Order: sequence, then structure tokens, then C-alpha cells
Amino acid sequence: MKIQNENPPLILASKSPRRRYLLEQAGLKFSVMPSNIDETKIPLSSPETYVRILSEAKADSVSQKYPDKWIIGADTIVLSNGKILGKPQSEDDARIMLEQLSGQTHQVLTGYAIVCRAKNRKFSATVKTDVLFKHLTDKEIQWYIQTKEPFGKAGSYAIQGIGSFLVKSICGSYTNVVGLPVCEVIEFLIKEEIIHMSREYIF
Repeated sequence: MKIQNENPPLILASKSPRRRYLLEQAGLKFSVMPSNIDETKIPLSSPETYVRILSEAKADSVSQKYPDKWIIGADTIVLSNGKILGKPQSEDDARIMLEQLSGQTHQVLTGYAIVCRAKNRKFSATVKTDVLFKHLTDKEIQWYIQTKEPFGKAGSYAIQGIGSFLVKSICGSYTNVVGLPVCEVIEFLIKEEIIHMSREYIF
């Protein structure tokens, strides 16, 4: 069975090529309209709550312009020993993060929100995945940094890219680590009858 998507009223409120790829791979047809919220104005709280509230803010921002559409917002963070690891600002930043993650289990948290203002409907949640890194040598870390892939990535790695060699195992959703828990998102969209299942795939 495949997902029927004839003119689905979906908008992804993110410029992330990874989230876009995941939704395309799932067979969804959607528009992309990145949110322009000031993330520094979102109050700090527990990591689980923070990413959920941030995803809501992103979806709400876009829903103001498109109240009849269903807006998908998301935000992903990497958590190591209770500390949030952001995107590296330099090679030294990337090296420090990768050394910290080496041989350890860390958490990837993605908050996601699905909002339709016209229907007064909002759903949001946080999904957590445990990721175990292999023990990294200094040579491996330096080589990976030189690929430039760590930059622009929370935690300084991309599990869907070259960084796959860093990961020994995961416990939980793989797509969540990439940037969006596809299973949970699709489940909600089907439950709300925003998308439907059919024998034929319709673009």
C-alpha cells in the first residue's frame, strides 16, 4: 500500500534538505516555507520541552500566513551528558564535540509540531533516540573534520552521510536522528485523514 497524495495541503516549515528528503522518500507532496522566527527568544527549559516548543513556534509562524494549510515544524538537538551540543563554529569546536561523543551514548531529540490554524488543531511531541559512537582515534576525527561534513550539523556529524561510520548502534528512530521522526509524523497525518492509503501512488 502506498500513500495517496493528490494535492495535499502540507507545508514543511524548514529549510533543512534532510527533512525535505525524508518526507519525499515517504511519498508526500508538500511545499517548503522556512520559518523565520528568532530562536533566541524561545525560553530555555528542559531539552525535551525546548525542542517541542521551538517546533511549535516554527509551525505557528508559517501557519499565520497559510491558515488553511497543515504546517509541519521541527527542531533537532544532540544531548551529551545533559549538555546540548549545537553546530560547530570552528574545527576546534567540531573536534571537542567528536571527542566528547567518542565511545559514548548520546541522545538525539527532535521536537515536531503539526498545526492547522483554520481547524484550530495543533499536535506536538518530542522523540528521543539513543546513539552509540565507536571509539574514535585522533586520526579518524581529523579526517572526518576535513570532509567538512560536521559543519552545519548539530553534534558535528551526519548519520545519513559520511558520519555513518561513527555510529556503532542506535536505539530508537533512525529518521529522528536525521531530523524528523517520519513514523510519528505519518501516523498523525493518516489519523487526521490529511493523507490516505491507496493502491496507486499519486503525485
